Amino acid sequence: MYIFIAALSVNSVLLSTVTYPKLFVDVLSEKQVITFSACRFQHFMCYSIGGSDFLLLSAMAFDRYVSICKPLKYPVIMRQTTINILLFLSWFVPGLQVAVLHALVLNKKLCHFTLKGILCNNSLWKLYCESPRATLIYGLFAMLNVVIFPVFFILFTYAKIFLITYRSSRAIQKKAAETCLPHLFVLSIFTTLCAYDVIIGRLELDFPKTAQLIMTVQVVFYNPLFNPFIYGLKMKEISKHLKRLFCRVRCS
Repeated sequence: MYIFIAALSVNSVLLSTVTYPKLFVDVLSEKQVITFSACRFQHFMCYSIGGSDFLLLSAMAFDRYVSICKPLKYPVIMRQTTINILLFLSWFVPGLQVAVLHALVLNKKLCHFTLKGILCNNSLWKLYCESPRATLIYGLFAMLNVVIFPVFFILFTYAKIFLITYRSSRAIQKKAAETCLPHLFVLSIFTTLCAYDVIIGRLELDFPKTAQLIMTVQVVFYNPLFNPFIYGLKMKEISKHLKRLFCRVRCS
């Protein structure tokens, strides 16, 4: 599980690197200006990282299910090869899908040059002269793969964990709660923020500007700021594993 927590931390660092410098420049500037290529790159990184977070959370849910419900088979199922494959898919699949999304509109013309909001989110598609139907259809397909299916898989997995541990001892119930509840908390908040982004960007609903600003700030600052505190419950175990890793490196 700790390797997946580390991967989520890497995603938080990447998201901060992509968004924070531009936000600080915008705060200090009278006019907020960004090139279209930079805006597309920011959009690509933000949505690739967001999709990766959902897949990493689903990988963590599978890891917890095997650990709690099938502890004797854990070393066989969660081998290093399996973990490497899950990590690769968690980063590669969202990036590939967002790259294809941008390729579909590569030669489309722009008619608008003012982007509402402080980030290059899905409102980027409103800058084109005509809303590309292909991006809407493919965007829904990508959302099914990296958001909806992982969320249902996580909920199904944790439901099975709680049903199995309900009949077990209190020690096992406590372990399951300490392990799963922080993940479910992260999932619920992150899913809410992503649902807001889809509603604003795709359905073109008119929200108050103040509400849009607050929700966008939540999207940017939530993961980097609060994930360390949420997963800090496991910092002792993480530090032990890091010490073992450094010891192995020195010994070899």
